[in-house]
Amino acid sequence: MVELLSPAGDLERVKVAINYGADAVYFGGNNYGLRATVGFSMDEIKYAVEYVKNHGKKAYLTVNIFPHNDDLIGLPEYIYEVSKTGIDAVIASDPGVFSIIKEVAPKLEIHISTQANNVNYRSAIFWHELGAKRIVLARELSLEEIKQIRQKTPNDLELEVFVHGAMCISYSGRCLLSNYLTERDANKGECTHPCRWKYYLVEEKRPGQYMRIEEDDRGTYIMNSKDLCMIKYIPDIIKAGATSLKIEGRNKSSYYVAVVTKVYRKAIDDYLEFGDRYVFDEGLLEELGKVSNRDFTTGFYFGKPGSESHNYDSSSYIRNYNIVGMVIDYDDKSGMAVIEQRNRFFSGDVIEIIGPKDMFVETIDKMYDIEGNEIGVAPHPQMIVKIPLKRKVEKYYILRKKA
Repeated sequence: MVELLSPAGDLERVKVAINYGADAVYFGGNNYGLRATVGFSMDEIKYAVEYVKNHGKKAYLTVNIFPHNDDLIGLPEYIYEVSKTGIDAVIASDPGVFSIIKEVAPKLEIHISTQANNVNYRSAIFWHELGAKRIVLARELSLEEIKQIRQKTPNDLELEVFVHGAMCISYSGRCLLSNYLTERDANKGECTHPCRWKYYLVEEKRPGQYMRIEEDDRGTYIMNSKDLCMIKYIPDIIKAGATSLKIEGRNKSSYYVAVVTKVYRKAIDDYLEFGDRYVFDEGLLEELGKVSNRDFTTGFYFGKPGSESHNYDSSSYIRNYNIVGMVIDYDDKSGMAVIEQRNRFFSGDVIEIIGPKDMFVETIDKMYDIEGNEIGVAPHPQMIVKIPLKRKVEKYYILRKKA
């Protein structure tokens, strides 16, 4: 069975991922993960694990920094506490961290992070023989290379691959650029994403002579990669031998997590049901276009990416739709939905309402504040609004409108 693995930057996103079809979620603690701004406290880790388990799904915790000596202080105690939460696996990249996990929690499942740069079957076997259950393969692999790794590795070694999300300009995310320019270490979870900045390229001894790169007098985003999107090639990835299909984006919104998870869930389920009779639904790609993105690329899956895999003009996201609210409650008798506002919207707006299995369009004829007073606009972040809807909705349904 193929696993769909979704990101979670907070507890809401854990719930959204599970409700929209993820088989597993991954998140990080306040320490030792590569997304320092979206870390969970130990109490939040416990809550997330319990929620996921109650839904029959799995939870993985990132412990994938590259630690210096001082960073190892407290790590054994942390791993021990994590192991008691019931977490299904931890994701690690450093051999020292790996050894601490094996010493402190020998029964805890370990997945080897993409940061470990696994690009061949011998390194995968190496980690497996040490006790790793899964390898998160480097993004710099083609489908053919993944197929070869699957053929040459033990059947009980799981292979995880990225199928959607932001691409890093540096090899498997092993980047020093942020540290050099801003003294914030990407390998400790503090990346400032300088690869998305605008640059000019000048050689000091050759004034007036410019290198042959895609640039104009406004500069160029020479390292700004497009986003990975493999939705059209789910059969190819599964046939290559991937065990888990991973969505990138722990810093992304609940709206992103919901839509991307829902789309990939549909594609996977359709292929598993129809097999050789599977036909890709172009509407799924259209749906992904309603989530902010930097255009799409297939990365390394069909060969090394060229200039077409980068956006040299801008690092801005494409945003065609905005989330305006999330359903937090619904009354069957009155047909009244209780909405938490996420972006301003008005009475009279035409909105799309999406849930895990459906999507429909409604016009907001009337809406009310929490006291029941009719209002014409919901202007305040996270304000509670009541809206009568013609169709039933459930908690975590999302309201969006065209930007």
